[in-house]
Amino acid sequence: QVQLVESGGGLVQAGGSLRLSCAASGRDVSSYDKGWFRQAPGKEREFVAAINWITGNTYYANSVKGRFTISSDNAGNTVSLQMHSLKPEDTAIYYCAAGRTRYAYYTRDRYDYWGQGTQVTVSS
Repeated sequence: QVQLVESGGGLVQAGGSLRLSCAASGRDVSSYDKGWFRQAPGKEREFVAAINWITGNTYYANSVKGRFTISSDNAGNTVSLQMHSLKPEDTAIYYCAAGRTRYAYYTRDRYDYWGQGTQVTVSS
């Protein structure tokens, strides 16, 4: 079992920055790929970013590329999402995820474990 706890959400003005963190614990937690998804009211949960636990390669949704950066500590216990140039459309609950299935990084099926989420609100 892997447990994931997000933190760092809050209210920020458009153009501002926030840093989300995800504390991961449990057996073999370092050997899971990690990802961030978000869900806005009335919308489907969507992919934001992911990081491969072996190579450190990162993947981003087009909507956040160049503004968000995902990173992980060497132990794979903490995954962060640095967000810059935030827009009102970035408002959502952000979820941390961990998984090692064969599905693509941007699909929810890849991830076996999910956190409870943290709210990010960007005011215009």
